[in-house]
Parts: sequence; structure tokens; C-alpha cells
Amino acid sequence: MFHPLPWDRVTWLWSAGVMLVLLACLLASIRWHRDALAGGAPSAMSAGAAYLCLALLVALPLTAPLGVRLSDTTLEIVRLGGRGSIDLRRIETLPKPVIAAIQGHATGGGCEIAMACHLRVMKETARIGQTESNLGIIPGYGGTQRLPRLIGRTKALEYLILGTQIPAPEALALGLVNRLAREGETLEEAKALARTIAQRAPVATRLIIECVDRGLNGTIEQGIEAEVRAFLEVLRTEDAAEGIQAFFTKRPPRFKGA
Repeated sequence: MFHPLPWDRVTWLWSAGVMLVLLACLLASIRWHRDALAGGAPSAMSAGAAYLCLALLVALPLTAPLGVRLSDTTLEIVRLGGRGSIDLRRIETLPKPVIAAIQGHATGGGCEIAMACHLRVMKETARIGQTESNLGIIPGYGGTQRLPRLIGRTKALEYLILGTQIPAPEALALGLVNRLAREGETLEEAKALARTIAQRAPVATRLIIECVDRGLNGTIEQGIEAEVRAFLEVLRTEDAAEGIQAFFTKRPPRFKGA
């Protein structure tokens, strides 16, 4: 049995980044496995935000007798979608690297979430892609913007228009993901990468993320200007002095993030 959603109570879920919980609440009568929704199932990392919206619209005739109106629900979908795009942008601009461990197929919204992360580790038999066009719709959470930035305009247009599911080896060759992992080793590979990054200089890592983001979202002159400012900033850090001293004394540096 379907129940009308108390929108004022579930809106916070989106800000928390639990987009698929909304789908679980609405389609409570369907036996969705918890691991599949969370991304742990081998078959799918995410059903995707496109399918979330589709499921909401399909369910409307069933919820209408219970007091859910089409206009109210459609407006809420649009509003939640806008907040989702903002949240993905927040992930993208975090000062610490965010690593996506893609253990299953990441299509639609799953692909968009993965692309918003700084680095991606993917299971070697998984697939990834913006498949919304197969449903007669388009990505709604930055897919048309991030995919061409990552792999180039030509191939991005092809994959977006055809709704292609890209195999892991091809995604690696395109630069869409950073590393491939064997079955059952994806999360550990991502953790290993995170541990390696944790040994690097935190200030330098943060400034690299900022400079790359500003350069990709502005002119090359603006990017170079941001880089020069960041370079002068990092030279004044204790980590810079430690790194240079460690280099000349031939020992591993001990960065403190200061």
C-alpha cells in the first residue's frame, strides 16, 4: 500500500545525500534490497536519479486517491533535484579528496555522483554511464556538464545521446575512472588510495583541488592567476619547508598540514 509522502519530513534526506531513501519510502510495497539501494549489490551502484523521478511519476496514479496531487509532487521533484545538484557541487569543491568506490554498475544518477567525486576506483567488470536518453530524458544532476569535462566533448556527446553503458576498461582508457579493481577488492583499493593521499601535504592537496576547479570553470588566465596565488600561499607553509628539507636530506617527509 502506498502512502502520501510527508514532504516536510523527508526533504532533509536529500541534503544528507541519501537520495535513494526517498525512493524506498515511496515504493515501500516493492521488495528493494537494502544493499542495492546503498550501492553494495553487485548488479548496480545506483538506480540513478532519473529512475527515482520516473518511479515517483509512475507511482502518482496510485497515490492520487490518498491525497497526493500531481502539481505538488512534480514541483517537489524539481526542487529536490535542484538541491541535489547543489550537494554534488559541494562534494566536487570539498578541500579534501573524495574517492568513489564503484562496486557495481553506476548509471544515471550513480554516474553523476561518481563524477562529482575527485577520484574513482571501479570494479573491473562494472559499467558506468549516463543512460537517461534511453528513457527519453536527459541527466539532471550535472551529467551533461561533467562528462565532457572528464573525457572530452566528442565522446561525451556520443555516450550521452546513445545512453551508453561504458565498460570499466574503456572508462579507464578514457580517463573517466582512475583505477580498476578485482572482484571484491574495490573498496580496499579505494581505501589504499586514500591512505596514500593522507600521507601527502594537506595544504598542497587542497590548493591543487581549488586551482583545477577554478581553471576548468573559468579562462586559462583566471586559472593561472589562481595558481600563482596558491603557489605563494603554499610556500609560506611549514609543510613546504619540511618537504624541501626532506628532499635534500633524502628522507621521507613528515607533513603536518600547517
